[in-house]
Amino acid sequence: MNAAMKSKNQGMRVGIAIVVILGAIIYLAITGVQANKSYYVTIQELQGMGNKAYTRHLRVAGNVQPGSIQHKGMGADFVLVENTRTLHVAYQGDEPPPDTFKDNAQALAIGTFGHDGVFHATQLQAKCASKYAPAAPGQNPAAAQATGTASIIAPTTAASK
Repeated sequence: MNAAMKSKNQGMRVGIAIVVILGAIIYLAITGVQANKSYYVTIQELQGMGNKAYTRHLRVAGNVQPGSIQHKGMGADFVLVENTRTLHVAYQGDEPPPDTFKDNAQALAIGTFGHDGVFHATQLQAKCASKYAPAAPGQNPAAAQATGTASIIAPTTAASK
């Protein structure tokens, strides 16, 4: 009977240890996800969030206002524009701004909004402004490409005759 009692106590201890370990893993997973979660908001939504804007990790996108970029060492201060709304951004990250970060480029700033009204970004992503620019009004993009290709091919053809 004594051996059966020891076996039962040992099984109970192992069961309790498994429950504690699983509980700790679940707790760490939930808190880790909460800490790394960031919300994507527009400039208009950010400016309308009130006090919630100061406590959350956010992602904000917009176009870089021409002439607003001021490089400061590894960081930069600039203004994002979305329609008629603007947002001052202070970027200070581990890496310098990307090469595609220029006037009129689409940029995504990741960080926190400060009580000073400035978005403090720790990460910055940018798309090249020229690659994503829409075609000029009245210009058919396919026709423009065909014209460019034809002018490149024509001299070669004429030279070979």
